[in-house]
Amino acid sequence: MATDAGTDPVAVTLAEIARIAGVGRAAVSNWRRRYANFPSPVGGTDVSPHFSLTEVEDWLERENKMKGKVNPLDRLWPAYESLGDRETTGLLIARAGLRLSGLQANCTELGRLDDPRQTQLMKRTLELASHGDHQAVFQFLLERWLRTHVRQVATTPPQLADLMANIGAVLHSNDVRSVLDPACGSGTLLLASGRQWTVGQPSIGFLGQDVDPVMAELTRARLTISGFSKADLSNVSLAAGDTLRADAHPGVLADVVLCNPPSNERDWGHAELATDPRWVYGQPPRTEPELAWVQHAAAALAPGGVAVLVLPPAVAARRAGRRIRAGLLRAGVLHSVIALPPGAAPPYGVGLHLWVLRADEGTQHGRPRQAELTLVDTTHDMSPMAVEGNGIDWPAVTAHVLDVLNGKSTRGSVSLPVVDLLDDQVDLTPARHIPRTQAATAIDLQRLWAQFGMHASDMRGAAADLSKLDPGNHDGSVSLIGVGELERAGALKIRPGQGLPEELVRRGERRAGETRVLTSTPSSGREAFWLPDSVVAAGRRDNSLTVSTAQDVIVSVLARSFDVQVEGDSHSVLGPQLSLLRVNPAILDPWFLAGCLRAPANVQQAGTHASTTSRIDVRRLQIPRLSLTDQRRCGEVYRKILVFESALQDMRGVGAELSRSLGDLLAAGRLLGN
Repeated sequence: MATDAGTDPVAVTLAEIARIAGVGRAAVSNWRRRYANFPSPVGGTDVSPHFSLTEVEDWLERENKMKGKVNPLDRLWPAYESLGDRETTGLLIARAGLRLSGLQANCTELGRLDDPRQTQLMKRTLELASHGDHQAVFQFLLERWLRTHVRQVATTPPQLADLMANIGAVLHSNDVRSVLDPACGSGTLLLASGRQWTVGQPSIGFLGQDVDPVMAELTRARLTISGFSKADLSNVSLAAGDTLRADAHPGVLADVVLCNPPSNERDWGHAELATDPRWVYGQPPRTEPELAWVQHAAAALAPGGVAVLVLPPAVAARRAGRRIRAGLLRAGVLHSVIALPPGAAPPYGVGLHLWVLRADEGTQHGRPRQAELTLVDTTHDMSPMAVEGNGIDWPAVTAHVLDVLNGKSTRGSVSLPVVDLLDDQVDLTPARHIPRTQAATAIDLQRLWAQFGMHASDMRGAAADLSKLDPGNHDGSVSLIGVGELERAGALKIRPGQGLPEELVRRGERRAGETRVLTSTPSSGREAFWLPDSVVAAGRRDNSLTVSTAQDVIVSVLARSFDVQVEGDSHSVLGPQLSLLRVNPAILDPWFLAGCLRAPANVQQAGTHASTTSRIDVRRLQIPRLSLTDQRRCGEVYRKILVFESALQDMRGVGAELSRSLGDLLAAGRLLGN
């Protein structure tokens, strides 16, 4: 049995309870409703309650719900999470990594531990690690931190990092003395470099920089605890800061540069860096920040050095960047462009590219300037098992790329003279130049049919549940109550979305320390917007921003785009076209409320219909008067309706792609039937 003696009580969320018990979160919510003796919350909020871990463990044992003994690490993580602040927790984990590595003296770089809670937590961590694997304890804490802040931290998958390091090893023939990652994040690429080059070679230097100080310190801890740093950390140079605006390693030339830079940035310093000497191949347009990172990497390469960057596929073809692409080709710097399968790295729905740069070794080596560009398409390197699982066959992708770069194979690749690519478009997209093979087309069809079957299975499951529902023959009508009346009765609170500080709102991919901004409901698929967490926190305090929490109901009030969503475990800032309904969970079920509000008949009677910009009066929407138990039953039905809708929409998209592919094959005489 757990005990909290001598420490602050450990509080856990419903998600943590589910993980301890080995069940889904819905099962824990069901226990809470069904069992009157389920522990009462000891903190948190109504929509995100916290429970005493000791009381939860006692209850699980009494009710025979415990799947096994609680992992001591599962008791440690909630204590870290209870610190609340993302930065504080991350820095404490980094400090723990350094202490577990035996480098206590270097922990002074992070400042002293003046907080008694953090001091006590550090002692617990060191004591727990003394009975097991130090690296496993740190890795557990790091993974849980990354998972908790997955919306704010995008990491490079380790398989992709290893592929990039392998590419560097194939193309860099001499010893590697230094590796640079100018956007190091949590250090996955530098770790891959350590695995690639520290065996059988002198200790290499690791250089990195990240705009988030927490990420830089976590990278330092990861390199140290993995055994890639010297005792005095003299071979590790990591800094916090904006690399493009303030390079922490100016003048340093690295043998290998590996980088997964942020994408779709607009405020990257276009105007203030207009005369930057790194722009040898042309000043990057404001809309082409990725080409600024490419040129930064090229400028940081030592003679004969190799750089590998992860870039969105649009960088290879956007019209605004054609001049810089042409300059890279003419200079012989761009060695190859490699297309990865969708799902290789965030954002997972896009097939990203690897750009491989190679610096001139100088005339004394007699190496001719790169006269050709190698294009590789790995999008079909998926085994049937990987296709069915919608995953990536990394061994096949890695073998394909390395065989092409080693000159052992030309499958799925082409080497084109640079002069043939210097047209009006300078389109470097591999799929535009590599003929599709019959095998590749077959794998495409297999992938599409597998996806179609998966969505069809989801839809059949939801349809089977929904078709069993009997509307019945009710003579009496159900009494209705309006949202306005529910507000007056204290069953819910309504907060309209507010004007946003437009000068601070950023669009594009998520950065660390940012909160999502909604200008319409999430299901609309609009472009992503973000605000700094500090601005959001200030807006909460002075009520200048409307910020949702888990289980809030979000309503788009414009009649032409009316929609309703239930907020997940995260939170969002709401723009002026949205309203927030925060329910009292003792009276209203949020899923039941959302399902009723979304009903077309309900919307028709609540709209003003004055013009195309008419708004829905949320207070005029109505819901049936039902008991909380019946509401929850209806809420579960609404969830199944959403699953049915989502599967139907996914099937429609995949089915359309299947239809087009089959039509193309038919027109090419390749579907002759049996």
